[in-house]
Amino acid sequence: MEKTIILLRGVTPVGKNKIPKMAYLREILEMAGLQSVETYIQSGNIVCETDLADKDIKNLVHDTILEKIGADLSVIVKNSEQLIRAAQENPFDDGYDSSRVHLAFTNDALPSEKIAQLLEQDFGDELFAASSECLYLYLPRDAEKKRLNTNFLEKKLGITATMRKLEVFWKLSQM
Repeated sequence: MEKTIILLRGVTPVGKNKIPKMAYLREILEMAGLQSVETYIQSGNIVCETDLADKDIKNLVHDTILEKIGADLSVIVKNSEQLIRAAQENPFDDGYDSSRVHLAFTNDALPSEKIAQLLEQDFGDELFAASSECLYLYLPRDAEKKRLNTNFLEKKLGITATMRKLEVFWKLSQM
């Protein structure tokens, strides 16, 4: 069985995309066939074991949550090697505040032409970078205008993505 990391996009603290309890989420996903399901913080980070293909995991998780909870969430599926490689390829070294480094993952192919265009743009205090596994954003607290966010990236690149802080990915890769 392979360890799989599932990142939910669009979890909200209230409203239609709220996940009521992580314990319930673990329970319904195990009932659906995933094994050793663990969750990390309330924003939709799941680690489990399964032999299913990524597409099948994505559909199973999406449909289970929609049916049992009523939340219509995008599901990003990665393995621990991808998270470790993404963390290792992080271009923001010790000279940056690591608590302000964010990684954005997608199931979609990253469009290299559109990525190249974004890499040429000036985002002021905010910084953008890309690697083979994900997109990196450095978002300082004092940035005047927060332009780099998931919605912006999805619109500009034509992808579905979800973003987490670097520390979250380190924790998930170790679970």
